[in-house]
Amino acid sequence: MKILVPVKRVVDANVKVRPKADESGVDLANLKMAMNPFDEIAVEEAVRLKENGAATEVVVVSCGSSASQETLRTALSVGADRAILVDCGETELQPLAVAKLLKAVCVEEAPKLVIAGKQAIDDDANQVGQMLAALQGWPQAAFASKVEIVGDGAKVTREVDGGLEILEVSLPAVVTADLRLNEPRYAKLPDVMKAKKKPLDTKTPADLGVDIAPRLKTLKVSEPPKRQGGGKVADVADLVNKLKNEAKVI
Repeated sequence: MKILVPVKRVVDANVKVRPKADESGVDLANLKMAMNPFDEIAVEEAVRLKENGAATEVVVVSCGSSASQETLRTALSVGADRAILVDCGETELQPLAVAKLLKAVCVEEAPKLVIAGKQAIDDDANQVGQMLAALQGWPQAAFASKVEIVGDGAKVTREVDGGLEILEVSLPAVVTADLRLNEPRYAKLPDVMKAKKKPLDTKTPADLGVDIAPRLKTLKVSEPPKRQGGGKVADVADLVNKLKNEAKVI
């Protein structure tokens, strides 16, 4: 069984981002970049399934600029077998465009399972996995906290408000990884060196026949307003008065 894992290059989770001076977007100049944390979890789960004998090959794919090769090499160093870069230059990629690119890759690679991070920490869209499943006509199981391959299907456990929900889907399918699915491993130095020799293919959206032109336009990116300090009230009557006449919430 082949597993396909999409990965995204994002600003490191520990870095504080700021909007550009003209508020046209986020200033990425000189910021540390890394693999999206949820994608790290997806890669780890795919590698574990391979180590357990449930999968035979793990292929990682990234859609973005040529700098995403670094992210792909990171995935290769922790156990992925091959990598595919869909080089989109500096074009802004929106979830639907990414889903269409991944659909085209799925047609070529024919994976039995796609494991993706549930969302990227830069746009928090949480849409690509669901869109890919819809475009492919595949079953989907989002926000997985446990994945088991059972026969020709997969049993996926997910956390819901009332406890745990177990879904059974037939393969091929799309699964999106939640935070508690696993703990990603650290790449060892010998594996990092071996990753440099693993195959990394480069394609373009034109090669895949996909139009990636943005459908949405970002009008403004700004920081949230500063929080105002609280105040003290003398008694309950004063509290009710402020809620009613100042905050106007009652």
